[in-house]
Amino acid sequence: MNQPPCKKAADTPHFYWTLFKSTFLISAFTVGGGFVIIPLLRAKYVDEYGWIDDKETLNLVSIAQSMPGIVAVNASIILGYRMAGIRGSLTALSATILPPLITLSAIACFYDAFAHNEYVRYALKGMQCGATALIINVAIDLLKKQCKKKLILPILIILGTFIANLFFDVNIMLLVVIDGIIGLLLMREAKYN
Repeated sequence: MNQPPCKKAADTPHFYWTLFKSTFLISAFTVGGGFVIIPLLRAKYVDEYGWIDDKETLNLVSIAQSMPGIVAVNASIILGYRMAGIRGSLTALSATILPPLITLSAIACFYDAFAHNEYVRYALKGMQCGATALIINVAIDLLKKQCKKKLILPILIILGTFIANLFFDVNIMLLVVIDGIIGLLLMREAKYN
């Protein structure tokens, strides 16, 4: 891996606070599943801080998604390690698990009030709609980038995976494995980036 752009910054306590704070906020607002983390990671670490680029973000999320466990936690561990080694991983990991831990603890204490509260249900429905919009936005952006490159194989993989899952209900885990094999066998030769 290349040297992280913030390697010198990683030696300062301020860096770890920034990493903790930003990862904590991302975790607190990752509602609706692991894919919601993509636009949030991109906005914070690519656009705002410039610590990683778009390609690294996609690679990070791809690796995080292919590993067992929660995508957001896996991605934060990888990101933290990329930024500042083991200390960065531990910082990002603790910041990622704290918001759900706090939220679940509060819900557990007041479960009956939350489970039957109409306003809580409406708020969660609204957050699901927003998360869906963010995922669609990222998907469209990624598709546009692949189309701009005018590389037919990645576009065919995207469309084939979409069609297989949507119309033929092929298991998504099987599709990820098939896409990985196609990438390994065909894209390696063409040096797609």
